[in-house]
Amino acid sequence: MTAFSFIHAADLHLGSPLSGLAARDAELARRLASAGRQAFEDLVSQAIERSVAFVVVAGDVYDGDWADTTIGLFFARQVARLDRAGIPTILVRGNHDAESVITRSITLPASVHVFPTARAGTLRLDDLRVAIHGRSFQGRAVEENLSLTYPAAVPGWFNLGVLHTSCTGHAAHETYAPCSVADLAARGYEYWALGHIHEYAELSRDPWIVFPGNLQGRSVRECGEKGAVVVDVADGRVTGVSRLPLDRARFERVTVDLAAVADARGAVEAVEAALRPLAAIAARRLLLVRVHLAGTTRAHDALAADRESLTAEIQAAAHRLHEDIWLERLKIETRRPRAAAEPSGAAIDPAALLADLDRDPEFRARAKAALAEIGGRMPGTAAAEADLDAEFDALCAEAEALVLGRLGGRHC
Repeated sequence: MTAFSFIHAADLHLGSPLSGLAARDAELARRLASAGRQAFEDLVSQAIERSVAFVVVAGDVYDGDWADTTIGLFFARQVARLDRAGIPTILVRGNHDAESVITRSITLPASVHVFPTARAGTLRLDDLRVAIHGRSFQGRAVEENLSLTYPAAVPGWFNLGVLHTSCTGHAAHETYAPCSVADLAARGYEYWALGHIHEYAELSRDPWIVFPGNLQGRSVRECGEKGAVVVDVADGRVTGVSRLPLDRARFERVTVDLAAVADARGAVEAVEAALRPLAAIAARRLLLVRVHLAGTTRAHDALAADRESLTAEIQAAAHRLHEDIWLERLKIETRRPRAAAEPSGAAIDPAALLADLDRDPEFRARAKAALAEIGGRMPGTAAAEADLDAEFDALCAEAEALVLGRLGGRHC
């Protein structure tokens, strides 16, 4: 059996919007909008450059039904590049691009193989003695353990299973073809190319069972390196699995402890120092960073007193390090020193009043109702990203700090 390599990708989510700073900068918005497509273009280029034997995509090529044919034509154009290079593309449909979800279609090259939904199928690549087994989603939710329907391994061949699944340990995704590592290992395949979970994970190395993660992170909830994997095979065995970074925009979180900081200037300097190691990442792609300011600091109220200016200063500091480091969001999660919150003999203690108000059940109920109304008026993706209800206490703390900061620490 000859040696060869293939690329395993999943969760392209072509057509999915990236959240971030689009509203603040038109050029940044354009680059964010194209990041997912460029990542897939780079995957195709890497496949051709490396002369891989084939490319596997384990579901969710698209993020949902097409608004028009633009995204379908883009995908068709890219797999046509692979076709001209003699590289087959093998797909299963996932929950986002299930057979019942995608209502439009574009004719793809004959070298593109999409596995059926009614039963598991097998594609044989005779020249490589490779048997690829897969089954697509018919609808968005699949509660059946599809892996149990896959055929036994073809003796003497390299067997590869392609499956979109929640697999072991992902209880929140139980409607997405749940299965266990033991279920997959029992099929006798040498490699399982999984999709659906957006984080890279090696569930097993004997046999290899791998989630490559999604191709391009779409928000700060999907931080870190994103891409595909390159799998090397020789003598019917996997000899290597290596990650292939392809993301054109990367999200990161940075927490900066301001315990030793006394003012806003010191806070900006501390953030700049924390961001400095990320400059190397920004040299190759957009970098969007959510900064969390933490710790007990005398600067607590001052930081919230003029959030807009503080945000601008931190963004300027990020751009001093590299022009493509962008502040995705600033989270002020610092705390006021205990002594500063104690009554000083004044007739009214603003900090104590605000703390009492924050704990008042009627206030909390009315405030949460107002937040729910605001969230209901926001676009779906923006509302999900803001997650106002989950951040209720943090929002109250920020409001309290803002009021006290504007008062300049004075008691009335």
